[in-house]
Amino acid sequence: MNSHLHYTPEIRQALEAGSAVVALESTLITHGLPYPINVETALAMENAIRQAGALPATTAVLNGEIRVGLTSDDIEMLAAADYVRKCSRRDLAIAIGLRQHGATTVAGTMIVAHMAGIRVFATGGIGGVHRGHPFDVSADLIELGRTPIAVVCSGAKSILDLPLTLEVLETQGVPVIGLGTDNLPAFYTRNSGLPVDVCVDSPEQAAEIIAAAGRLGMNHGTLVVVPVPDGDALPVEIAEEAITRATAEAESNGITGKLVTPYVLARVADLTEGLSRRANTALLINNAHTAAKIALALQPHDTPEIPL
Repeated sequence: MNSHLHYTPEIRQALEAGSAVVALESTLITHGLPYPINVETALAMENAIRQAGALPATTAVLNGEIRVGLTSDDIEMLAAADYVRKCSRRDLAIAIGLRQHGATTVAGTMIVAHMAGIRVFATGGIGGVHRGHPFDVSADLIELGRTPIAVVCSGAKSILDLPLTLEVLETQGVPVIGLGTDNLPAFYTRNSGLPVDVCVDSPEQAAEIIAAAGRLGMNHGTLVVVPVPDGDALPVEIAEEAITRATAEAESNGITGKLVTPYVLARVADLTEGLSRRANTALLINNAHTAAKIALALQPHDTPEIPL
């Protein structure tokens, strides 16, 4: 086990036994959803993983300690904390060195999961290239190019420039696998019209590709994209109108950097009268359940050496 990480007893025992474990991020608790929806959704994602037969390991930094697995009290504490640093690759050492609380982003969770020997991670949507700002590229895309974790999501957040995001993923050598879809999902909506690299029909097929990348020693991540459940998806016109308006408002208000995404997500929820938030929570829970199935399907395959 990695001595720099602090595991719950349940997760430590599961990893030592080679059981299926799925990593979860913690920024949805601190930056993604309002209270109490954030806590309810985080716990529902964990429950979806358990129901599928795997174990959830939500990651975070608490008082400068990297935690792999959180208790319900930990989740409540993060949701209520006055300040929690949003931790991507650049921020982990800061939070640890200053003994701060930190919520792991997609990139931050990938790093922690890889250190722990966890192979599958579930989230809502990855970061990408911001609309109108082609040089504003999320660290998530770079991390996918250098950290061998399978990330199960509903594409990149549709507030982003999806064609440019796919271009960066291609440059980084990241395969995009559509599970039950041959098009990239657009987060709130099921279809962006942009093709994925390959479509598979089952978690088992996705696991075969992930395992093959491991056997080849590929040091890149794998993106497995799953559409939002049909009954919870937003109509494309409603989603796009809200996103366009919210993005323009963020620009006119001088909102930049890592503040853009939480602002736009919250504003889109207001403009759609909560429909986007319903879609968000539904896809998060569905992705967690799907990731658990992939993690279980990976178990018969050789496990890569866990980094020390």
